[in-house]
Amino acid sequence: MCNEYQRYVPLGIISEQFSQIRIPLRFPEGLPNLAPTSIRIGEVGTIVRPSSSEPGAVELVQRPWSWRGPTGKPVFNFRSEGREFKRGRCLIVADGFFEFTDDPDAQAKRAKKKKWLFTKNDEPWFCIAGLWRTDDKSGEAYTMLTTSPGPDVAPYHDRQVAVLHREQWPVWLDEAKSVKGLIGPLPAGTLSTAAV
Repeated sequence: MCNEYQRYVPLGIISEQFSQIRIPLRFPEGLPNLAPTSIRIGEVGTIVRPSSSEPGAVELVQRPWSWRGPTGKPVFNFRSEGREFKRGRCLIVADGFFEFTDDPDAQAKRAKKKKWLFTKNDEPWFCIAGLWRTDDKSGEAYTMLTTSPGPDVAPYHDRQVAVLHREQWPVWLDEAKSVKGLIGPLPAGTLSTAAV
């Protein structure tokens, strides 16, 4: 499952998009320096979540990707099927995610895997449905939600991160609203794939 994604989108464009969909975006910890980067499990990424102090607004913060599960292993992906997620919802800012496949041409058993970048065809950046929580050991952290794969991802993996379209963001961020049926596989042709 996805264990790396990228975020190259500048802060000004993120702010502009939230303004266009009429969601006030706040920066309770100040304006972050969003240098273009790839984010791996345990590293800090950018999330947008409901504001803790201003109803109807959202806040952009930087948090680690994954919390510790009951067995001590990192929880970085979380299945969405059959769950309502009434609290702790967030959006994970991204413009691409990676999947890895075995290289059929490799000779050795421990050969390096092939790396594939998935980007959205109709938008230069997007948000992945996520959850955030406070962990006693690691503080606040987030995880990505997954769903069954759409036709663009199915040849590479049997799961897919839950990418939300912009019109779905307000519903996902309003914890008073039900999100039943909001998450699902993306239709064919939504994503482009490139070998990295």
